[in-house]
Amino acid sequence: MSEVSIIGLDIAKHVFQAHGVDASGHVLLRKKISRAKLLPFFAAQPRCRVVLEACGGAHHWARELLKLGHDVRLIAPAYVKPFVKRQKNDAADAEAICEAAQRPSMRFVPVKSEEQQAAAMVFRGRDLLVRQRTQISNALRGHMAEYGWVAPKGLVHLDQLAALLADPAAVPEGVRSVCTVLLESLTVLDRQITVLDKEIVRRSREDAVARRLMTIPGIGPITATAIAALAPPPGTFAKGRDFAAWVGLTPRQHSTGGKQKLGSISKMGERTLRRLLIIGSSAVVLQASKRGAPKGSWLEQMMARKPRMLVTVALANKTARIVWALLMKNEDYTAPVAAAA
Repeated sequence: MSEVSIIGLDIAKHVFQAHGVDASGHVLLRKKISRAKLLPFFAAQPRCRVVLEACGGAHHWARELLKLGHDVRLIAPAYVKPFVKRQKNDAADAEAICEAAQRPSMRFVPVKSEEQQAAAMVFRGRDLLVRQRTQISNALRGHMAEYGWVAPKGLVHLDQLAALLADPAAVPEGVRSVCTVLLESLTVLDRQITVLDKEIVRRSREDAVARRLMTIPGIGPITATAIAALAPPPGTFAKGRDFAAWVGLTPRQHSTGGKQKLGSISKMGERTLRRLLIIGSSAVVLQASKRGAPKGSWLEQMMARKPRMLVTVALANKTARIVWALLMKNEDYTAPVAAAA
């Protein structure tokens, strides 16, 4: 009798669905499993490949299944969706995962360790607090605008609104009490973000990979920590161009009939790293526009003939390729020497 070769596992909070096939693709297993019985079930199974969608909790279950001796793979949900037949349910999802895993060209997501997820959690937590701070500051600015008080964009200008709220004659008492609560929330968020900033700086100093990445212009502790935590191993990519494409810094294509048509960046990759790389490149371009880029450098030539935002994105793409090269070679960044005129 054939043995199960691949099991597609659709995970959830309490009920899991398994779909197993043999080496020829014939279905041998369809089973609904409760959370408490999942690990005992796989402990009793012969060692095989277990495939999950890379969603919430997937890395935890992947680590547990690896301990049982199974070959565990994770697939991005976007690559599973085309294999779902007709209506969506747990059994269909598990079958689609199993079907996708059998494709020779399928791309898998590396399983993260607990340490990698902890480092990513620090960054994700800070990112959440920064978004909340922006939302509250925008809400405060909007509420005050309803009563004729307008402050420029930016957190530094909120002091003007705080001074107005301290004056009882500036706005009605009901408005002042609500806006004061929002200001106090901003103070709390600032303090919490500062705590996480210190934690990120501490981790970046202790991590050899992050220290190496910070030698690249435009990459600071936050970006270096994010790359170390969120990016897959550099060996996953054949070249730096593939890493830049994974981040989402390559043009969108709409080519046909041998005619190549390129548009703006696709934004289909890792949005967090893309945003950080563009922010860092923007700072480098801004500094170069004020102080001047090195003579004969790539950046000087680009700034002389291209729009500033296009140069920023192009520099982010170039930085992504440099990141891949440094991670592959385990070296620090060395600035290129401009060619003599």
